[in-house]
Amino acid sequence: MNLRPLTRCLLLWAACLGSAHAACPPPVAQPSPEQVATWTARAPDRGLLWRVSKGGHSSYLFGSLHMGRADWAYPGPALRAAWAATEVLAVELDPADVGPALAALPQEAPLPAPLARQLQAQWAAACLPAAALQSLPAVLQLSTLSLTEARRDGFDAAFGQDLMLMAWARAEGRPVQSLETVQEQLDALSPPPGELATVVANGLQQLRRGQVRAPMRKLAEVWSRGDLKTLADYPRWCGCADTPAERAWMTRVNDGRNGPLAARISALHGAGQRLLVAVGALHMTGPQALPRLLAAEGFTVEALLPSQ
Repeated sequence: MNLRPLTRCLLLWAACLGSAHAACPPPVAQPSPEQVATWTARAPDRGLLWRVSKGGHSSYLFGSLHMGRADWAYPGPALRAAWAATEVLAVELDPADVGPALAALPQEAPLPAPLARQLQAQWAAACLPAAALQSLPAVLQLSTLSLTEARRDGFDAAFGQDLMLMAWARAEGRPVQSLETVQEQLDALSPPPGELATVVANGLQQLRRGQVRAPMRKLAEVWSRGDLKTLADYPRWCGCADTPAERAWMTRVNDGRNGPLAARISALHGAGQRLLVAVGALHMTGPQALPRLLAAEGFTVEALLPSQ
């Protein structure tokens, strides 16, 4: 596995995200050549990993995180072994599919003018390009703002496990398979039209008050040590599932997507492909957890990370 293209990609991304504005989330610290060499050679295992076997061959299921620290972008031994044993990378959604699909979507109803101005002000405070604001649905704008805020605590989407794996795949010419469409993700993430303004207003309030940082820090550290039990309790401590509407949204975003995800993983595996599947770690929790659903489909499921 050649990590040089990955390192170059991440460094360029980090440079693009940097800003001199004092109020901006700080730029990502670029690793030195010595750090890169150390992380490449000695990265420990992180996260959650299962081997899923059926029909005489195995695939692997990796619970990923959509942000990380710079050193987290280098694989540990178990993930390297899973990569070597597979031939196709399957992810929730390949970013290459996003731009054209978003351009083809119908424009969503505008937010009330005062709320739209607040959203624009939050983008300015985060030093994000105004042009990008126009192309994203409101819920994706909030997600982008939250991930950008995590840079204040040393995390960045540029070091998310999904991007790391896709960088490897591009560098090696490995096929990347999307398990969902842009429309399917938006349908799951978007609240009912009548609730959108409330969701955006609440999200902006949490960002202004700094309330998103502590749960994201905890999520990252829990993921890093592969603590599945604490991950499963995420709705209790995230501050994002305190009302019936928020709990319904959480169920739709996680459990509601897992059935179709499991069916598509099963179909690709059944077609003879040896997959490394990377989906968000929260999809590995709850009554509709992906390992549980795949076991119900007849897979033999073996937990590899954390080490048993």
